[in-house]
Amino acid sequence: MTGAFYPRLGEKVSRARLDSGLEIIVVQKPYHARSYAFFAARYGGMDMRFRLNGQWLDTPAGVAHYLEHKLFDKEKGSVTQIFARNGASDNAFTSSAVTAYYFTATEKFYENLRTLLRFVSEPYFTQEGVDKERGIIAQEIRETEDDPDWQVYAGMMECLYKDSPARVPVAGSVESIGRITPQVLYDCHRAFYTPSNMVLVCVGNVEAERIAEEAEAILPQEGGSAVERDYGQEESPIPNRAETELTMEVSMPMFLTGFKCVPAGRGEAMLRESIIGDLACDALFGESSPLYTRLYEEGAVNGSLGGNFDMLPGASYIYVGGDARDPRRVSEEIVRQAGRLGGEGIDGDFFRQLRRAAYGGMLRSLNSFENIAISMAEGYFQGFDYYRFPEIFDSVTKEDVEAFLRLNVTEERSAISLIHPKQ
Repeated sequence: MTGAFYPRLGEKVSRARLDSGLEIIVVQKPYHARSYAFFAARYGGMDMRFRLNGQWLDTPAGVAHYLEHKLFDKEKGSVTQIFARNGASDNAFTSSAVTAYYFTATEKFYENLRTLLRFVSEPYFTQEGVDKERGIIAQEIRETEDDPDWQVYAGMMECLYKDSPARVPVAGSVESIGRITPQVLYDCHRAFYTPSNMVLVCVGNVEAERIAEEAEAILPQEGGSAVERDYGQEESPIPNRAETELTMEVSMPMFLTGFKCVPAGRGEAMLRESIIGDLACDALFGESSPLYTRLYEEGAVNGSLGGNFDMLPGASYIYVGGDARDPRRVSEEIVRQAGRLGGEGIDGDFFRQLRRAAYGGMLRSLNSFENIAISMAEGYFQGFDYYRFPEIFDSVTKEDVEAFLRLNVTEERSAISLIHPKQ
């Protein structure tokens, strides 16, 4: 184990790399009763095409999410029952690029840690179990089809991207999950659930050395080969199409405008770009921005207007939307305001206010064990140390944010997804 202290954060972090390639990160919180463990694989909904044993495999959309569900089921029942008996609360999630399993507990931490490591690394799939889960996940998918918030987002992503799997829902479709078999799940588990493709992050009053010993005793000694992934052809900066429209049971028109941004690199450049993108969103349409204030006072939007900057493998985008009487007009106002900020510049006092608020938000996020674990894991997978964000933040200037807006938030890079109320 190697240790590092981050004086600007007041945090101590221990790290170890096992012979198998597994990275272990321990953030020690000696005065907390609760402890948290987070076991993640660099495998998500976008990883549908990859090379295994020299052969390219094309898997159905939704396998990563399906696999997350099925790993909880074992021959003797659900793993959740084991965690509950040991006083732990467990859960999992699948995103576009990561699948993670975690628990929180105030007692029996190492017993629960052993359960976490075993159930994630030891798959058990039967045809009967896979068929049963198909009905459950299909119902989840059908529910999203009736959800306007999901539909407006899915429409925007289909407009922005032509070939990137970023446009495909993480859960897949009812049709795609119908092609998932136990063999598909075993193939994907063998490819991606290898120690060298995973990270274990623990936060709390725990012993770093003992965590490493437990992982070494339970997990495979072989790390597995690096998996080559195919995310489709390089995308044009211009969206696949300009707009899409649906009619649903909503009280007001809804919209989501997306801006296809230049994909970020890896390492600290990626962390820096995320900070710049977040500040650009705050300056353009955040609740304290001049544009938000004006549109709200005019009654053009209500309090639902909001958005964010997201980065995925090979894809980056800004999205902004909400309820509006005239969504196209609001979208045009956003583009015009981005042009003004990029050309005339952001007010200096306003930018300093945004910087203080954004930095304070990042500091406050460290009060959450879950936020710490997710940030450290994603940073590891992308090649940067998240706890260096204060130093990276220092390097971001007003000119960086203005240049980001000039490059990315333009009419040419935009697409709009609309949902109209039924008459």
